[in-house]
Amino acid sequence: MTPKIRLSHVAKSFGTKPVLRDITLDVPKGESMVIIGGSGTGKSVMLKCILGLIPPDSGTIEVDDKRIGRDREAFLSQFGMLFQGGALFDSLHVWQNVAFRLLRGRDRLSKREARDVAIEKLRRVGLSAETADLFPAELSGGMQKRVGLARAIAADPQIIFFDEPTTGLDPIMAGVINELVREIVVEMGATAITITHDMSSVRAIADKVAMIHDGIVQWTGPIDRLETSGDPYLDQFITGSATGPIEAVR
Repeated sequence: MTPKIRLSHVAKSFGTKPVLRDITLDVPKGESMVIIGGSGTGKSVMLKCILGLIPPDSGTIEVDDKRIGRDREAFLSQFGMLFQGGALFDSLHVWQNVAFRLLRGRDRLSKREARDVAIEKLRRVGLSAETADLFPAELSGGMQKRVGLARAIAADPQIIFFDEPTTGLDPIMAGVINELVREIVVEMGATAITITHDMSSVRAIADKVAMIHDGIVQWTGPIDRLETSGDPYLDQFITGSATGPIEAVR
Protein backbone atom coordinates (compact mmCIF):
# COMPACT_ATOMS: atom_id res chain seq x y z
CA MET A 1 0.00 0.00 0.00
CA THR A 2 1.28 3.46 -0.89
CA PRO A 3 2.07 5.43 2.28
CA LYS A 4 0.34 8.74 2.92
CA ILE A 5 3.72 10.43 3.40
CA ARG A 6 7.06 9.15 2.16
CA LEU A 7 10.46 10.67 2.86
CA SER A 8 13.38 9.25 0.88
CA HIS A 9 16.99 10.15 1.74
CA VAL A 10 16.05 13.65 2.90
CA ALA A 11 18.96 15.83 4.00
CA LYS A 12 19.07 19.40 5.29
CA SER A 13 21.94 21.50 6.60
CA PHE A 14 22.08 25.04 7.93
CA GLY A 15 25.44 26.47 6.97
CA THR A 16 28.02 23.87 7.91
CA LYS A 17 25.72 22.15 10.42
CA PRO A 18 23.89 19.07 9.09
CA VAL A 19 20.54 18.56 10.82
CA LEU A 20 18.93 15.89 8.66
CA ARG A 21 21.51 13.57 7.12
CA ASP A 22 19.53 10.79 5.49
CA ILE A 23 15.89 10.57 6.59
CA THR A 24 13.92 7.74 5.00
CA LEU A 25 10.48 7.11 6.51
CA ASP A 26 7.03 5.92 5.41
CA VAL A 27 3.95 7.13 7.28
CA PRO A 28 1.00 4.81 6.53
CA LYS A 29 -2.36 6.30 5.66
CA GLY A 30 -4.74 6.57 8.61
CA GLU A 31 -2.13 5.74 11.24
CA SER A 32 -0.59 7.71 14.07
CA MET A 33 3.19 8.04 13.81
CA VAL A 34 5.07 9.51 16.77
CA ILE A 35 8.55 10.94 16.25
CA ILE A 36 10.88 10.90 19.25
CA GLY A 37 14.48 11.93 19.77
CA GLY A 38 16.60 14.36 21.71
CA SER A 39 16.47 18.14 21.39
CA GLY A 40 18.09 19.44 18.22
CA THR A 41 17.89 16.14 16.36
CA GLY A 42 15.83 17.60 13.50
CA LYS A 43 12.28 16.55 14.35
CA SER A 44 10.75 20.00 13.79
CA VAL A 45 12.92 20.60 10.71
CA MET A 46 11.55 17.39 9.24
CA LEU A 47 7.96 18.61 9.72
CA LYS A 48 8.80 21.95 8.11
CA CYS A 49 10.29 20.12 5.14
CA ILE A 50 7.12 18.05 4.73
CA LEU A 51 5.03 21.24 4.80
CA GLY A 52 7.30 22.87 2.24
CA LEU A 53 8.29 25.65 4.64
CA ILE A 54 11.94 24.61 4.35
CA PRO A 55 13.29 23.04 1.14
CA PRO A 56 15.46 19.95 1.72
CA ASP A 57 18.95 20.03 0.27
CA SER A 58 18.46 16.59 -1.23
CA GLY A 59 16.06 13.67 -1.21
CA THR A 60 12.35 13.55 -1.96
CA ILE A 61 9.13 14.04 0.00
CA GLU A 62 5.85 12.70 -1.38
CA VAL A 63 2.27 12.96 -0.16
CA ASP A 64 -0.14 10.49 -1.76
CA ASP A 65 2.69 9.45 -4.10
CA LYS A 66 3.06 13.01 -5.41
CA ARG A 67 5.70 15.64 -4.80
CA ILE A 68 4.72 19.12 -3.67
CA GLY A 69 3.24 20.92 -6.69
CA ARG A 70 2.78 24.55 -7.61
CA ASP A 71 -0.66 24.81 -6.02
CA ARG A 72 0.54 25.24 -2.45
CA GLU A 73 -2.88 26.34 -1.18
CA ALA A 74 -4.45 23.06 -2.29
CA PHE A 75 -1.48 21.14 -0.89
CA LEU A 76 -1.58 22.82 2.51
CA SER A 77 -5.36 22.42 2.75
CA GLN A 78 -4.71 18.73 3.50
CA PHE A 79 -2.93 19.60 6.75
CA GLY A 80 -3.93 20.61 10.26
CA MET A 81 -1.42 21.63 12.92
CA LEU A 82 -1.42 21.79 16.70
CA PHE A 83 1.49 24.04 17.64
CA GLN A 84 3.62 23.49 20.71
CA GLY A 85 2.78 26.77 22.43
CA GLY A 86 -0.81 26.94 21.22
CA ALA A 87 0.03 29.88 18.92
CA LEU A 88 -3.38 31.45 19.38
CA PHE A 89 -4.00 35.02 18.24
CA ASP A 90 -4.50 37.09 21.39
CA SER A 91 -6.56 39.76 19.60
CA LEU A 92 -9.08 37.29 18.15
CA HIS A 93 -11.96 35.60 19.94
CA VAL A 94 -11.68 31.86 20.45
CA TRP A 95 -14.10 31.06 17.63
CA GLN A 96 -12.12 33.27 15.24
CA ASN A 97 -8.95 31.40 16.18
CA VAL A 98 -10.61 28.05 15.52
CA ALA A 99 -12.13 29.25 12.24
CA PHE A 100 -9.03 31.13 11.07
CA ARG A 101 -8.52 28.99 7.97
CA LEU A 102 -12.25 28.73 7.24
CA LEU A 103 -12.50 32.51 6.90
CA ARG A 104 -9.72 32.66 4.30
CA GLY A 105 -8.71 31.06 1.04
CA ARG A 106 -10.62 30.00 -2.01
CA ASP A 107 -13.15 27.91 -0.08
CA ARG A 108 -13.80 30.40 2.74
CA LEU A 109 -17.07 30.29 4.61
CA SER A 110 -19.30 33.13 5.73
CA LYS A 111 -18.73 34.34 9.29
CA ARG A 112 -21.92 32.65 10.45
CA GLU A 113 -20.99 29.32 8.85
CA ALA A 114 -17.43 29.52 10.17
CA ARG A 115 -18.65 30.30 13.69
CA ASP A 116 -21.03 27.33 13.62
CA VAL A 117 -18.18 25.02 12.58
CA ALA A 118 -15.93 26.50 15.26
CA ILE A 119 -18.50 25.89 17.99
CA GLU A 120 -18.97 22.31 16.78
CA LYS A 121 -15.21 21.67 16.94
CA LEU A 122 -14.96 23.33 20.36
CA ARG A 123 -17.65 20.99 21.65
CA ARG A 124 -15.73 18.05 20.17
CA VAL A 125 -12.73 18.91 22.34
CA GLY A 126 -14.85 19.38 25.44
CA LEU A 127 -15.38 23.15 25.45
CA SER A 128 -18.78 24.83 25.70
CA ALA A 129 -20.27 27.20 23.14
CA GLU A 130 -19.82 30.03 25.64
CA THR A 131 -16.06 29.64 25.23
CA ALA A 132 -16.33 30.85 21.63
CA ASP A 133 -16.62 34.53 22.56
CA LEU A 134 -13.79 34.60 25.07
CA PHE A 135 -10.24 35.71 24.32
CA PRO A 136 -7.30 33.28 24.70
CA ALA A 137 -5.99 35.20 27.74
CA GLU A 138 -9.20 34.28 29.58
CA LEU A 139 -8.51 30.55 29.23
CA SER A 140 -6.37 28.16 31.26
CA GLY A 141 -3.40 26.45 29.62
CA GLY A 142 -5.37 23.25 29.14
CA MET A 143 -8.28 25.11 27.55
CA GLN A 144 -5.90 26.95 25.22
CA LYS A 145 -4.46 23.61 24.14
CA ARG A 146 -7.97 22.35 23.40
CA VAL A 147 -8.69 25.45 21.32
CA GLY A 148 -5.51 24.77 19.38
CA LEU A 149 -6.69 21.21 18.81
CA ALA A 150 -10.11 22.44 17.65
CA ARG A 151 -8.38 24.75 15.17
CA ALA A 152 -6.21 21.88 13.90
CA ILE A 153 -9.30 19.83 13.00
CA ALA A 154 -11.57 22.69 11.90
CA ALA A 155 -11.16 22.03 8.18
CA ASP A 156 -11.31 18.21 8.56
CA PRO A 157 -7.72 17.72 7.33
CA GLN A 158 -6.37 14.45 6.00
CA ILE A 159 -3.08 14.90 7.84
CA ILE A 160 -2.58 16.38 11.32
CA PHE A 161 0.72 17.39 12.91
CA PHE A 162 0.99 17.60 16.69
CA ASP A 163 4.07 19.44 17.99
CA GLU A 164 4.63 18.55 21.66
CA PRO A 165 0.86 18.42 22.41
CA THR A 166 1.24 18.11 26.20
CA THR A 167 4.05 20.59 26.87
CA GLY A 168 3.32 22.77 29.92
CA LEU A 169 0.35 20.72 31.10
CA ASP A 170 -0.05 18.91 34.39
CA PRO A 171 -0.20 15.09 34.21
CA ILE A 172 -3.99 14.93 34.42
CA MET A 173 -4.59 17.48 31.66
CA ALA A 174 -1.82 15.88 29.60
CA GLY A 175 -3.72 12.60 29.84
CA VAL A 176 -6.94 14.31 28.73
CA ILE A 177 -5.20 15.84 25.69
CA ASN A 178 -3.62 12.49 24.79
CA GLU A 179 -7.03 10.81 24.88
CA LEU A 180 -8.55 13.58 22.73
CA VAL A 181 -5.77 13.35 20.17
CA ARG A 182 -6.15 9.59 19.89
CA GLU A 183 -9.96 9.73 19.67
CA ILE A 184 -9.95 12.46 17.02
CA VAL A 185 -7.35 10.74 14.83
CA VAL A 186 -9.33 7.50 14.91
CA GLU A 187 -12.69 9.21 14.30
CA MET A 188 -11.41 11.28 11.37
CA GLY A 189 -9.36 8.48 9.86
CA ALA A 190 -6.57 11.02 9.61
CA THR A 191 -2.87 10.39 9.24
CA ALA A 192 -1.07 11.87 12.23
CA ILE A 193 2.53 12.78 12.96
CA THR A 194 3.34 13.78 16.52
CA ILE A 195 6.60 15.15 17.92
CA THR A 196 6.99 14.58 21.64
CA HIS A 197 9.45 13.93 24.46
CA ASP A 198 6.62 12.66 26.69
CA MET A 199 6.71 8.88 26.74
CA SER A 200 3.19 8.72 28.21
CA SER A 201 2.01 10.53 25.06
CA VAL A 202 3.92 8.09 22.89
CA ARG A 203 2.25 5.11 24.50
CA ALA A 204 -1.19 6.73 24.43
CA ILE A 205 -1.39 7.90 20.82
CA ALA A 206 1.11 5.99 18.67
CA ASP A 207 0.47 3.22 16.20
CA LYS A 208 4.10 3.42 15.12
CA VAL A 209 7.16 5.15 16.51
CA ALA A 210 10.24 6.52 14.78
CA MET A 211 13.33 7.69 16.63
CA ILE A 212 15.58 10.27 15.02
CA HIS A 213 19.18 10.48 16.15
CA ASP A 214 22.14 12.18 14.49
CA GLY A 215 20.05 13.10 11.46
CA ILE A 216 18.83 9.61 10.57
CA VAL A 217 15.91 7.38 11.55
CA GLN A 218 17.66 5.27 14.15
CA TRP A 219 14.68 2.95 14.73
CA THR A 220 11.10 2.62 13.59
CA GLY A 221 8.45 0.08 14.41
CA PRO A 222 5.03 -0.55 15.96
CA ILE A 223 4.31 0.69 19.46
CA ASP A 224 4.14 -2.84 20.86
CA ARG A 225 7.84 -3.34 20.00
CA LEU A 226 8.97 -0.20 21.80
CA GLU A 227 10.13 -2.00 24.94
CA THR A 228 11.69 -4.98 23.14
CA SER A 229 13.39 -3.31 20.17
CA GLY A 230 16.90 -4.25 21.22
CA ASP A 231 18.13 -0.92 19.88
CA PRO A 232 20.53 0.65 22.42
CA TYR A 233 19.73 4.22 21.33
CA LEU A 234 15.99 3.71 21.73
CA ASP A 235 16.41 1.83 25.02
CA GLN A 236 18.49 4.66 26.47
CA PHE A 237 16.02 7.30 25.33
CA ILE A 238 12.88 5.67 26.70
CA THR A 239 14.51 4.79 30.04
CA GLY A 240 16.18 8.20 30.41
CA SER A 241 19.50 6.60 31.29
CA ALA A 242 22.59 8.82 31.46
CA THR A 243 24.73 5.96 30.17
CA GLY A 244 24.58 4.59 26.67
CA PRO A 245 25.44 5.51 23.08
CA ILE A 246 23.66 8.89 23.29
CA GLU A 247 26.02 11.42 24.84
CA ALA A 248 24.42 13.73 27.39
CA VAL A 249 25.03 17.40 26.63
CA ARG A 250 26.44 19.05 29.76
